[in-house]
Amino acid sequence: MRVRTTLLVIATAAVFVLVRACEPEETQPGCKILGSTCTCGYGCKTEFIFRTRRECMEALRERSANACTRIPCMRGICTQTVQQPGFACKCEGTGFFGQRCEKACPTVAVRGLIFPHECVVI
Repeated sequence: MRVRTTLLVIATAAVFVLVRACEPEETQPGCKILGSTCTCGYGCKTEFIFRTRRECMEALRERSANACTRIPCMRGICTQTVQQPGFACKCEGTGFFGQRCEKACPTVAVRGLIFPHECVVI
């Protein structure tokens, strides 16, 4: 039983290494965003996509400045804007409306209700 467990651990580790590995011609020095920091080193081109720390830091600043990275829209598509609050949610086709696509579209006509344009299905 102990031999089986050891072989299973070795096989799992080998698969993990193979999944994360790349061909020698596919490696390069560079930087990547890891969490909220830039980490520089040597690795796969697909992983270390920034050539310099400066490029990485600029991308990191852009990411933190983009209100959509905080996922403010409950549904729909978030678009960054210059006006406050810094984002707009496009709710069309979701069955919801509101600043964050948080209100369900009405299913029956209610007197005095202005039907939101996001709820119009053509």
